[in-house]
Amino acid sequence: MGIEIQSPQEQSSYTVEQLVAVNPFNPEILPDLENYVNEQVTSQTYSLEANLCLLRLYQFEPERMNTHIVARILVKALMAMPTPDFSLCLFLIPERVQMEEQFKALIVLSHYLETGRFQQFWDEAAKNRNILEAVPGFEQAIHAYASHLLSLSYQKVPRSVLAEAVNMDGASLDKFIEHQVTSSGWIVEKEGGSIVLPQNEFNHPELKKNTGENVPLEHIARIFPILG
Repeated sequence: MGIEIQSPQEQSSYTVEQLVAVNPFNPEILPDLENYVNEQVTSQTYSLEANLCLLRLYQFEPERMNTHIVARILVKALMAMPTPDFSLCLFLIPERVQMEEQFKALIVLSHYLETGRFQQFWDEAAKNRNILEAVPGFEQAIHAYASHLLSLSYQKVPRSVLAEAVNMDGASLDKFIEHQVTSSGWIVEKEGGSIVLPQNEFNHPELKKNTGENVPLEHIARIFPILG
């Protein structure tokens, strides 16, 4: 069974998401998907499915690959951390393309984020502002990821550790903390200025539900006759 190709008139009546769902292997939708990446950047939205579809089409049509668009896809994927989106996208990009300087830099940035090495991340990001600043909301997304990672590791985080993670200090850091106090329930200690983070099953292991220890009563009832 061959691939169904819609006419341009038929395609124009679909949204990008519908085009991907109806026929993700249709090379005629490639320009629509590229435009959609740029739309995601300007509107600060995100569609992993559409971006993966575009990268797959590039595999079939390598001569049509737009590395500027691919870089934007990877930056958007970085902004979606802690999801594995960056790795999913990278898997579809040829190794020869990954060896280009801009992609090597993005791969390094991804590694620093995954391992929580924020000082190295921000140092490397400063060297690649031309790639990252083209995508609005990048810093804010990384701030959110850093806050998330800290909340998994700390019950109480020193101000200096937070400052390094979000690459802020002074009044900008104060404003960031104030926002988190209001929106995320952070508490600033009066002495020392450390930030008490909301409890969760990772920074307070005692809150984790240990389902392995909860054996249903009917299972125990079945064991006794066997032991007897």
